[in-house]
Amino acid sequence: MQKLAPIVLGFESVVVFLAGLTVFGLKTLPDGIPQWWGIVGGAVVGLACIAVAGMITKPWAISAGWILQAVIAVSAILVPAILLVVVIFGGMWGYATIMGARLDARRPSGPATETQTESE
Repeated sequence: MQKLAPIVLGFESVVVFLAGLTVFGLKTLPDGIPQWWGIVGGAVVGLACIAVAGMITKPWAISAGWILQAVIAVSAILVPAILLVVVIFGGMWGYATIMGARLDARRPSGPATETQTESE
């Protein structure tokens, strides 16, 4: 889990920033909110993805990743095409966290030893 989850968040950070540029370019923010906030929002959420990816060994990081997935899902209100990002990266995040935890549980907890026999 600690190897796959940061990769998902790292790639997602790029896509989220590009989604922020899309919000800016399409001018989908409500009236009264400057459109450049789309870029700022995409950059902040993208940087949050990178920060969580860097701290994935902390016990709270997986929950923070799920919260980021929810924030990205809510942004689909502005641009419905972002739902595609949510489905793809949310699915990969779910796989990385759920299946990664199962694989980690199967791994032996003792120190790794090499069992090699010599035949003469």
